[in-house]
Amino acid sequence: MKVNIRKWNGVAIWSWDVPKEEVCGICRTSFDMTCSSCKFPGDQCPLVLGVCTHRFHTHCIEKWLEVETSKNLCPMCRQWFQEKTDDGDGGTGAHANTSVHSSDVVSTT
Repeated sequence: MKVNIRKWNGVAIWSWDVPKEEVCGICRTSFDMTCSSCKFPGDQCPLVLGVCTHRFHTHCIEKWLEVETSKNLCPMCRQWFQEKTDDGDGGTGAHANTSVHSSDVVSTT
C-alpha cells in the first residue's frame, strides 16, 4: 500500500537537558518554566550549573549572589559558588571556575 502525504504540520518542543522533577533551588520552579523575573521560557531564562552540580535559573542565582549575606555561597550546599563550564565545546571553557556575578552573565537573544 502506497500513501501520499499532501500536507503535514511539524511540532517542536524544547526542554532543558535535566531530569523532569528537578526545580530551581531558589525559586522552586521547574526548569521548563520561567523564573519570577522572566515572561517566556528558553533563551530569556537560561540555566547556570555550578561546580557543585546544582542548577539555577540565571536570574535567580544572580539575585542570590548580589545579597551580601549570601557570601557567594551556593544556596543548596553552601560551597563557594562557581559556574561550571564545558571545556569540550571549543571555547566556552575559557572562563572556567569563575564566580558568577550579575555583570558576568551574558544572555543572547
